[in-house]
Amino acid sequence: MAASEAALQVLFGAVPSQTYTNLRSTSLLSCKYSFKSQKCTSQKARGIFRIYAGSHVIRKTDGTFRGGQNNQSKPLRCNCTGAESVWEASRDDGSKGVVNGVAKDLDNQSLEATQHFKYEKEDLLSNDKLASDTAVGKTFSGAGANSLEDEAWNLLRASMVYYCGNPVGTIAANDPSDSNTLNYDQVFIRDFIPSGIAFLLKGEYEIVRNFILHTLQLQSWEKTMDCHSPGQGLMPASFKVRVVPLDGDDSATEEVLDPDFGEAAIGRVAPVDSGLWWIILLRAYGKCSGDLSVQERIDVQTGIKMILKLCLADGFDMFPTLLVTDGSCMIDRRMGIHGHPLEIQALFYSALLCAREMLAPEDASADLVRALNNRLVALSIHIREYYWIDMKKLNEIYRYKTEEYSFDAVNKFNIYPDQIPPWLVEWMPNKGGYLIGNLQPAHMDFRFFSLGNLWAIVCSLATADQSHAILDLIEAKWSDLVADMPLKICYPALEGQEWRIITGSDPKNTPWSYHNGGSWPTLIWQLTVACIKMNRPEIAEKAIRAAEKRLARDKWPEYYDSKGARFIGKQAHLFQTWSIAGYLVAKLLIANPSAANILINMEDAELLSVFSWALNANPRGKRSRKGPKQSFII
Repeated sequence: MAASEAALQVLFGAVPSQTYTNLRSTSLLSCKYSFKSQKCTSQKARGIFRIYAGSHVIRKTDGTFRGGQNNQSKPLRCNCTGAESVWEASRDDGSKGVVNGVAKDLDNQSLEATQHFKYEKEDLLSNDKLASDTAVGKTFSGAGANSLEDEAWNLLRASMVYYCGNPVGTIAANDPSDSNTLNYDQVFIRDFIPSGIAFLLKGEYEIVRNFILHTLQLQSWEKTMDCHSPGQGLMPASFKVRVVPLDGDDSATEEVLDPDFGEAAIGRVAPVDSGLWWIILLRAYGKCSGDLSVQERIDVQTGIKMILKLCLADGFDMFPTLLVTDGSCMIDRRMGIHGHPLEIQALFYSALLCAREMLAPEDASADLVRALNNRLVALSIHIREYYWIDMKKLNEIYRYKTEEYSFDAVNKFNIYPDQIPPWLVEWMPNKGGYLIGNLQPAHMDFRFFSLGNLWAIVCSLATADQSHAILDLIEAKWSDLVADMPLKICYPALEGQEWRIITGSDPKNTPWSYHNGGSWPTLIWQLTVACIKMNRPEIAEKAIRAAEKRLARDKWPEYYDSKGARFIGKQAHLFQTWSIAGYLVAKLLIANPSAANILINMEDAELLSVFSWALNANPRGKRSRKGPKQSFII
């Protein structure tokens, strides 16, 4: 008998015959409630536990192991009441046993158990809703809000979502006067990041831990060949807590976590950035709370590896950048960013560094770490060299020769000088520069994208000189990029025929609105982290002061319209959670700049030496036989 089976006998008695099935999919998580008692049921007959053995999971239901294929259109029903690893187990003889933490040293297998806490709270669901509504009402009336920050904290806590009595995230927007919520009543992974950082900086770790572990359980583990099915390792864009009738029991309901991988999204585009943000938040949680047990869990380690394998998979693309489709990131509408958008590359680079820091050293991970290091070197060289634009580089492009065929070509991507837009010639300052939005053969997207540039500073994808130059450009072009409300998501906006062709005449993305040159208050927290890293916090402080003049008065909108950000977005949701959380994170970091270290990736000395060697090599000469001591595949 295997050691894992022996361990199960100790905990549960005799182990029946087993059938293995993979439960990690697009399915829903569920928690059952009774209408009569409003208690979360924790019945022995519905017990569930898991043993992680590689990428497989053993499921015990109704006293037996049950197999079968995943149905990705149906919920995953795990009956768990939280993401904690302390749980109560029922043995066959009716006695109880408590298992504390993740069982270890079971023949080098790790056992993760879901929880079976019993809640004695009457009317749990209705009370949670009542408490939330009361908090929102107090904030809107001004009661209990002694300052702008107090109001923001009240609103942030009012947006919290509970699953089986535990906080698991924050909804995207919480405007009680808006009946057309669309999917803004869901918990988005990218939207929760500033909320999670705010809670971490406040010392409230439970919600972040629950969010990390519950979204991990929703990660796709199995690719099926049907339409709109997520790839293995993909994290959902969002999830929603739903209360549904319990099958076969009219007197009870259950809570389910319903994930969306893009099947219901506009354009049906899968979220590339969700898994990257998840890794970044996981590292921040460990560094801020000091609790490294989460990232050391076998299921979390497996989740990290699956995200990395999905991103590092071989394809037809020859560039080290990550190839993605339009609308796969914060800019989730058609905006001409398909290919290799800067935002994804910066998050990709940051996630690789964070993952390398958290991966447990083991022989099974050696090949993955080697591929990760190779990609880091190649990606840093590619972005720093070919995405960078300043007055000097612009002059070089202006004099490019085209149709160069050779290994030592200067114009490697066959960029035509006529592509330089007229606005850039006048707009580029003598001091400063930035990373362009995209690079593809015969095409450079010269637009300035704020998130990509700011996060390139945070994760050290940009060099120190480039990072200072980006901040110099923001200062020099303050009236264009910040104006009355920080911060333009991109500059300039697509207008006229270009807007009609690229966006498909998108009525929401009209010039200087939404993703087409709109101003997004949430970006203020990324600006603050970047400024603190480069020891220039005065830039962020100036932006925060500008935001404080209007955010509360305007009811914390999602975005602003017009070149100067003078108007609340025409379709902007009010009381947008990440606008609130972004402001709070910025204020907390300005008050305690050292806390920004939970997000910052410092320059890797090894990568820096390889990058310097590559730049000093003669681009037109033969390849040198000498190189760095450690070999890298570029």
